[in-house]
Amino acid sequence: MAVVLRMLVRRVLLLIPLLLGVILFVFIIMRFSTSKPEYAYFEGQNPTPQQIHQFQVSNGLLDPLPVRYVRFVGQLLHGDMGTSVLTHAPVLKSVTTALPLTLQLTFLGLLVAVVLAVIFGVTAALFRDRWPDQLIRVVSLVGVAAPGFWLALLMIQYLAVDQGWFPTSGYVNPADSFSGWLRSMALPALSLSLPVAAQLTRIIRTSMVEELDKDYVRTAIGSGLHPVVVVGRNVLRNALINPLTVLGLRVGYLLGGAVVTETIYSLPGMGQLMITAVKDGDPAVVQGVVLTIATGFVVVNLVVDVLYLLVNPRLRSAT
Repeated sequence: MAVVLRMLVRRVLLLIPLLLGVILFVFIIMRFSTSKPEYAYFEGQNPTPQQIHQFQVSNGLLDPLPVRYVRFVGQLLHGDMGTSVLTHAPVLKSVTTALPLTLQLTFLGLLVAVVLAVIFGVTAALFRDRWPDQLIRVVSLVGVAAPGFWLALLMIQYLAVDQGWFPTSGYVNPADSFSGWLRSMALPALSLSLPVAAQLTRIIRTSMVEELDKDYVRTAIGSGLHPVVVVGRNVLRNALINPLTVLGLRVGYLLGGAVVTETIYSLPGMGQLMITAVKDGDPAVVQGVVLTIATGFVVVNLVVDVLYLLVNPRLRSAT
């Protein structure tokens, strides 16, 4: 446990310059954006050059870039992401309103992806080079190659429009109706999770095959242990160590993919918030959304690294 705590402290300290770099990257990218807050603020009006200059001065838009960056970091340390030039609402409030739905979608997508990957990955390894393995490998290859937005459109057409099993769009709050919430989130979570499930299936299958070929498996089965016990207690646990590291990167993909999926299914999450801000020319909101997703990606990978250390005793001993 002391080793885990030392690694956790070290990774948290390394997280600080990494987050500062992420903030700097997002900040610079938004400064080169064609969306100008002064024009978005006066949209539909006919402002004079003096009014535009006054807006730029009052909001610090004419200050040097390093000064604006330091001021922005200071605002973030105080929990201030800025203010929307259109709604005049704090960006943090908009983000905290939209973030829960994105987290719900990401969690459901992760859950579906892990369950499908474990089932099909283990099945393919146990039936290696037979027809179940060949079928699963072909289907997983198609899942890896298929774009998520294309799968989402197909599901809307066949499962929502043609069959009527699910709504085509919209969101139901779980506090109002849990079954309605599941129906509204089923297609988005499934279309988000299938590419990740296909990738994890191939990785789990490869790890399972490597573990099944090791001597301790043959020894355990030869000594009289039931193969189901050996696979469930030893092989599966050891085989899931490598996919766990890949899962951390895939969670970041799920967070980013949720932005596109929410737009397709008209879900009022971070995706809709960012797309609306991009169309309306509200860079403060875009900056807040991108920064939140990037920070979430970094934190998730930190958690996965700690979990990897906990489940891998050899790495813990080496550390």
